[in-house]
Amino acid sequence: MFPDLSGYKKNTDYQVFSPDNLRDFIDGAAETYLAYGFVDLHVAEYKKGKNVIKIEIYRHSDHTLAFGIYSTERSPSFNFLNLGSQGYSAEGAINFFKGNFYIKIKTYPKNEKTLQSAESLAHTVAGMLEGSTDMPSALSIFPPDSIKKNEEMYINESVLGHKFLNRAFRANYESGPDIFSVFIFNCKSPEEAWESANTFLVSAGIDALESSSGKYVIADGYNGTVFLAWKDNRIVAISGLSKDQADVADQYTSEILK
Repeated sequence: MFPDLSGYKKNTDYQVFSPDNLRDFIDGAAETYLAYGFVDLHVAEYKKGKNVIKIEIYRHSDHTLAFGIYSTERSPSFNFLNLGSQGYSAEGAINFFKGNFYIKIKTYPKNEKTLQSAESLAHTVAGMLEGSTDMPSALSIFPPDSIKKNEEMYINESVLGHKFLNRAFRANYESGPDIFSVFIFNCKSPEEAWESANTFLVSAGIDALESSSGKYVIADGYNGTVFLAWKDNRIVAISGLSKDQADVADQYTSEILK
């Protein structure tokens, strides 16, 4: 139930989009949304003279996947807002996520007055939608030192370009001249963690000893040097560092896997 917006005429005569017909609405971007557990999409439009505000409410299968799709379209350069779990405004648009929902609001024309009305609508909708306003708890596992703020992501499929690596949180770091990425996989069991790590090692021509923990340096065809470590049900992969920077990688993996 879309709320009213003072001074605007509301139009809710849009069909509800499902995984079967999402391509009819966003075409080329649909595959990305489907990869993040898209469930359905509700759309409404508000008009006041020449001013138009369009709102799209995407529902995903869980909170992590809603953050995941939101994170793919977020940039650290945007103007961040205290909205839902997190939101931002950029170039006449307001996007945010809360619970299982990812909300996108667009304004035409992109003027300040229309954007203020859009922000008012965004806060009303955020208050109406159910779900947690917390960020995914897994983000708190990343060491805070040198992290690049608002660049964290959740990648549901093909992490590091490999089809056998799925469901990882990623954070980017900048320490002196070094820029690198840390990936955290929270697996369902130690056995699943070992199987995933072993598949990665085998793809690089390395045979691992079956163990609930391990540390390796991989020469990966897609990403160059990758530091891989695991303990119990958690895997950490680090890319962007050179082979002789094992001490830096070990600093981060040890803190995450402690």
